[in-house]
Amino acid sequence: MEIQMQYYLLVSTVMFFAGVYGFVTRRNLIAILLSIELILNAVNINFAVFNRYLFPGQMEGLFFSIFSIAIAAAETAVAIAIIVNIYRNLKNIEVKNLDELKD
Repeated sequence: MEIQMQYYLLVSTVMFFAGVYGFVTRRNLIAILLSIELILNAVNINFAVFNRYLFPGQMEGLFFSIFSIAIAAAETAVAIAIIVNIYRNLKNIEVKNLDELKD
């Protein structure tokens, strides 16, 4: 028995909107970064699912997913480095305190 495409898309949609909700409501930079990663993982699921069901013999969706994972890893490394530097200067990583960096 094969799982239908709608179930994959439902999981991807839930992950995407959980990421958007976390991005909008969280005040901690690490939580915001995790929310962005959830959004990117939802996109990767969509790439793989649409590749499997629309173009079953081809690999373009999987290559896009791998490329997207590599970009997300680089983005996460840069974001963590920025967050560490913010923590060294301000001693916390709350978004509301980032205005103190302007001084």
